[in-house]
Amino acid sequence: MHVMRLYQLVACFLLPLAVANVPGAAAWRKPKQVAIIGAGAAGSSTAYHLRKYAEQEGLAVNITIFEKTGRIGGRTLTLNVYDDPLSPVELGASIFVEVNHILFNATKEFNLPVTDPGTDEKGLLGVWDGESFVYTQDSESWGWWNLAKLFWKYGSSPYYTHRLVQDTIATFLELYKAPHFPFRSLSTRAYELGLVKITGVTGQQFLAENKLDGPFAREIIQASTRVNYASNLQYIHGLGTMVAMAPEGAMAVAGGNWQIFSHMVADSKAHISLNSTVTSIVKEGPGLPRYTLTTTTTGATNEEIAEYPVVFDDVVIATPYQFSGIAHDADTIPHPVDSIPYVELHVTLFATPYRFNPAFFNLEPASTVPISVLTTLGPDEEAKPGPEGAGKAGFFSATLVKVVTNPKTLNTEYVYKIFSPEKVTSEFLSRLLGVQVPETFTSSDAKDKDTSEDKMAVSPISWYHPAVFHPYPQKFPRVTFQDPILGDGLWYTSGIESFISTMETSALMGMNVARLIADNYLNSYDIKIDEPDPEEQQDAKQKIWSGWEDKPMANYGIRKQDMEEL
Repeated sequence: MHVMRLYQLVACFLLPLAVANVPGAAAWRKPKQVAIIGAGAAGSSTAYHLRKYAEQEGLAVNITIFEKTGRIGGRTLTLNVYDDPLSPVELGASIFVEVNHILFNATKEFNLPVTDPGTDEKGLLGVWDGESFVYTQDSESWGWWNLAKLFWKYGSSPYYTHRLVQDTIATFLELYKAPHFPFRSLSTRAYELGLVKITGVTGQQFLAENKLDGPFAREIIQASTRVNYASNLQYIHGLGTMVAMAPEGAMAVAGGNWQIFSHMVADSKAHISLNSTVTSIVKEGPGLPRYTLTTTTTGATNEEIAEYPVVFDDVVIATPYQFSGIAHDADTIPHPVDSIPYVELHVTLFATPYRFNPAFFNLEPASTVPISVLTTLGPDEEAKPGPEGAGKAGFFSATLVKVVTNPKTLNTEYVYKIFSPEKVTSEFLSRLLGVQVPETFTSSDAKDKDTSEDKMAVSPISWYHPAVFHPYPQKFPRVTFQDPILGDGLWYTSGIESFISTMETSALMGMNVARLIADNYLNSYDIKIDEPDPEEQQDAKQKIWSGWEDKPMANYGIRKQDMEEL
């Protein structure tokens, strides 16, 4: 009898711990309702990691994602040349690297094949300063030969720059692990890790501090900051400069990087509401904060705004606040959200049977022109921010991204991508290709159209797609950053973008917010747990008993049937 009472006492003590691992145990607690505004890298990652943490901790959550467009992926966007799914090209975020742990691990978990993001064709890579090519590199040459050229031209600068990049990235990666993860204040973590010493100065100043501000900085490092962040070294902070130089192990998902985030959303079991624009957030009170949202269908002619029928415990704004158009009162968001200047970048994709014109780059006729052209400033040019930052070159990069077959002419054509601060004109394309390109080819009416009308005619441009993005902030030096907590139960992910703006860092902030939400729920349950439903409690007990049948108790060596006999 005493043994039986002791057993019952131990069982009662262990029951709450055991139930946490029983399927359905989370239902004892009222499910938390979480809204995520935006289905880009940050929003998808938040949903994905919150579901993971909830399942690990036995938490019940319902996740709803609101996305104003008709697709998942945010600034990752894949287009099919000639609407041919066998010819995909990235319009948005094109690459990630192996040290991007969240994205790389996701490709493994979701069995997504990755490819080398290089072009279909081998050729020269060149850096052009608006007058001449200051550096060229042959993709078909052995790696050691290209390294030899770098060291012959720039001395030891490439080596010491590589070391500086590696050391900086290693410090940044501390944000992924305890005690630095999760973080309620990005500013605090950046200070603790010493990263504000790098974000607080320009790239040019940071390189000068490390005695790396010679020709290699202007010709190679600045070409990287321009193609990655549309910024010259005087107008980007040191951390942004280091990240721009860290493409080792670059890869892309075959068929489009958006698939990573689509799989994350599917794995999160979230309800996804596409073409749904959140127009306002209202904080309910008193007591624990809860939030109501109003939404409208994106692009609807009647623009009917309706209150969403679910009241949310937590809301995550996973899109740049200044572009969201979300209305709220001071009680909902008591402190101003940091408004930061974003770069306006024109991205132009087009297919043509023509190669780059040597005369455009001041080369002799019949010269070999690089198939991928990055740009930098000339030695006497003054660095400027904004659209004038492109300098004499006029663009940041022009790259061959794919070789395709025109479905009408069956001829080989070349798909190029141009990054520029302003709209590409027909006059610019005419000089670049060495053939007259009528204005009709660069008009908005030509977007996504196959413009070759006659099988026998050779059209200068057969497919054309221009786009305007605000892909990342202008990374001016700073030492404080918008924190992820806007209020009780109200979270924000885009504050990390002025720190570093990549697919991976957005996903990192999503993971961070998810962990903070899960921890908040665990803390609230430690204080007060909802009373369980008696029938569900009995069912859970039965599952625990059945799990102990024919298993000796670790401390007492007594079987359940023996206990019943006693």
